[in-house]
Amino acid sequence: MSFLGRGASTSNGGINHERLEMAMNEIEMVSDVFNRIVSSCHGKCISNRYAEGDLNKGESVCIDRCVAKFFDVNKKVGEKMQAAGANAQATGSSSFSL
Repeated sequence: MSFLGRGASTSNGGINHERLEMAMNEIEMVSDVFNRIVSSCHGKCISNRYAEGDLNKGESVCIDRCVAKFFDVNKKVGEKMQAAGANAQATGSSSFSL
């Protein structure tokens, strides 16, 4: 079975539009995360005055750390949101705080 739903699972042999929509949403989310990382880490780590064609060691280290921190924070926020969602579901409440 293919990712977009072609194959035995579709009744008319066409594309599964629900899976296509999910894939398109995921591509948009990944692109958004990538663009935010590039914007944030570029602004923090790379000088506006380009003196060299390649990144120097300091810029490379800064970018590595910036991206690692971005994903670490993203993971922590996701875990907090999942815990808050599970807690809200268990208590029947719809509001939560990070």
